[in-house]
Amino acid sequence: MTDRRRTILQVLPRLDTGGAERVVVEIAEALTSIGHRTLIACDNGPLSQAALRAGAEIVPMPLATKSPFNMRRNASRLEKLIRDRDIDLVHAHSRAPAWSALWATRRTKTPFVTTYHGTYSEDAPFKRKYNGVMAEGDRVIAVSHFIAELIRQRHAVDEAKLRTIPGGVDLRKFDPAAIMGDRVSRLARDWRLDMGAPTIMLPGRLTEWKGQKLMISALAQLEHRDAILVLAGGDQGRETYAQSLINHAESLGVTDRLRMVGHVEDMPAALMLADIVVNASTDPEAFGRTVIEAQAMGRMVIAADHGGASETITDRVTGLLVPPSDAEAMAQAIDLALQMPPEARIAWGLRARGMVSENYSVTAMQYGVLRVYGELLD
Repeated sequence: MTDRRRTILQVLPRLDTGGAERVVVEIAEALTSIGHRTLIACDNGPLSQAALRAGAEIVPMPLATKSPFNMRRNASRLEKLIRDRDIDLVHAHSRAPAWSALWATRRTKTPFVTTYHGTYSEDAPFKRKYNGVMAEGDRVIAVSHFIAELIRQRHAVDEAKLRTIPGGVDLRKFDPAAIMGDRVSRLARDWRLDMGAPTIMLPGRLTEWKGQKLMISALAQLEHRDAILVLAGGDQGRETYAQSLINHAESLGVTDRLRMVGHVEDMPAALMLADIVVNASTDPEAFGRTVIEAQAMGRMVIAADHGGASETITDRVTGLLVPPSDAEAMAQAIDLALQMPPEARIAWGLRARGMVSENYSVTAMQYGVLRVYGELLD
């Protein structure tokens, strides 16, 4: 992408706080840094300001709709945008916007890239066809080897089009040495943490498959009865599920050891508070950004042994893997980790940070995506 200035359009439903949305912002930052223009068509959301700081232009568009009629209307809107702004390439990160982008790029003969960010359930008729748009790009990016294999099995994608580019972590931001001032102590006060008690953290939005309920069950089974569980993530409107977690904790008698702290802006500082970070997802994570963020901060991570976590954790070397959906196994692994001398957990954390630095930096992800763009544009 060095022959001239290019204009790249990314499409997604909304600039929320998830992993796919962060990837969109990071790609925009990389494009801007080397002199290209970047547009993002979507609804505004919590990451809109970050996208603007990255140099992107946000084009408001209701791309979240799954109505076939409105998706066709969005295709016409995108076609007009492509022609009016001389868009060189379109990159889709979600299914409904991808359908609109596919139709628009076919009409305009514009290169089309998709990133397959999720496992995308197939529990309804025609769901595989709906999901299949994410394998229709001129290049199809899988966020892990697990997802690449899923794409091969479900969609028989041409191997020449498939690229595996794992997500990355900003090693400047997620660096224990960069945590200055009272960032950690302020969070500890706000969350009513006893700094002498073991702290277990599960980062992630409150939704059933992320395993918060299972983790509360594991908390009740711990031998370390003073351990505190911090659920760091917003409910995004799922108040009923959030209340069910409180009810579950009450039924098990661990309410006083549970902290539900909502969305956390300063995750690097939050992770520094944790003795153990867990990923308890009951369904496989496509990649699992929170795992590598915790490892980058030198934390010991315990995760369910499926999906992306099986790739980013080397069992009993950089972390511990446990059978999915097994609260008893999770509790046993946490007890094992908490029984280790602090210097042993620190050594595990240092190995984990080294692994992340070598394999999962955000810079490596950005260069990988730019290389894909270059294959289609140069």
